[in-house]
Amino acid sequence: MQILQDKKIVLGISGGIAAYKTPELVRRLKDQGANIRVVMTEGAKAFITPLTLQAVSGNAVADSLLDTQAELAMGHIELAKWADLIIIAPATADIIARIAAGMANDLLTTLCLATSAPIALAPAMNQQMWHALATQANIKTLNERSYQLWGPGSGEQACGDIGLGRMLEVDELVTLSSDFFSDKYLQDQHWVITAGPTREAIDPVRYISNHSSGKMGYAIAHAALRAGAKVTLISGPVTLSAPVGCQLIQVNSAEEMHQQALSLAPKCTTFVACAAVADYRVANIATQKIKKTNDAMQLELVRNHDIVADVASLDDKPFMVGFAAETQNIEHYARGKLMRKNLDLIAANDVAKSGQGFNSDDNALMLYSAIDKTEIPLANKQIIAQKLVSLINQHYLAKLSNKI
Repeated sequence: MQILQDKKIVLGISGGIAAYKTPELVRRLKDQGANIRVVMTEGAKAFITPLTLQAVSGNAVADSLLDTQAELAMGHIELAKWADLIIIAPATADIIARIAAGMANDLLTTLCLATSAPIALAPAMNQQMWHALATQANIKTLNERSYQLWGPGSGEQACGDIGLGRMLEVDELVTLSSDFFSDKYLQDQHWVITAGPTREAIDPVRYISNHSSGKMGYAIAHAALRAGAKVTLISGPVTLSAPVGCQLIQVNSAEEMHQQALSLAPKCTTFVACAAVADYRVANIATQKIKKTNDAMQLELVRNHDIVADVASLDDKPFMVGFAAETQNIEHYARGKLMRKNLDLIAANDVAKSGQGFNSDDNALMLYSAIDKTEIPLANKQIIAQKLVSLINQHYLAKLSNKI
């Protein structure tokens, strides 16, 4: 049976050029067995006609909160209760802002307030609009309210710009819809994930750290949870909210993270070392603030424990996934770490490239095993994490089957 068989999906369409893709999206979702009802904003009707969407969906299209016939039966409430999932594609900057503000000034925004169904947003806008502080604040708000963020993708845009902001392709949206309703393929697995930076104290007010935001590790935790895993997140100091449902263990230093990792690793099936751990710490931490007395100051540093290597050396080690943030010779250094640290997989990214890696919302990875490699191209870290978690599980199951 198809995953989407008899699933009731409301497709909300707002006024962006990507609306031209929605008839194909409706058709593909119906091919997977879903029952689709379409809600359009006034702006959407400038790009695609309700008649077209009625023809491909097989259902009347709703486009007005003031439709007297539909509202005889409180149509917006009926739709809100009917839906198993609401997908808004394209989700323009305008509709995202209005939903985040809690507005109900048309049928689609009213539906979002009135429903208890999960809501997925497929952003579509110019790359400058996507990166605007207001848009990012709205996305953060909706993430905190458990809205699903599907995209955006990266590439050439209708205006000629190149960058993030494209609505995901129809194939990707159909896959995400199926994944949403799919069996929780990580059921009965326990993932331990490290994320964020560590801070190595110099004195009571200063420390050595790095630019890691923790976004990639937190996205992996979210994706693993969504796939049904029990997730323990060992996090260095970040400003992110932990995914709802995971066990969060907060640490500061590499030593603290090392202790937690060794304690938890024997209890898990998969260990993902995504944290950017300081390689060195100060040998003697000053008990008082160090005063500026000379033009130069020397600090003696000592090597920290190699967390991922120590976990991988355990007799009952879990499936091991490491990360390599490199600036040159990516494959050479990544494969070296893979073999030297006895890992099953290593995900490498080029942090020298602008717009991906540290402190960015986007990333691109190469996933290496002992025998192959898989590219995960530039995308939002949520999308990257979903693809990565699926690939890790495939390798995990393959290794498990070889042991039987």
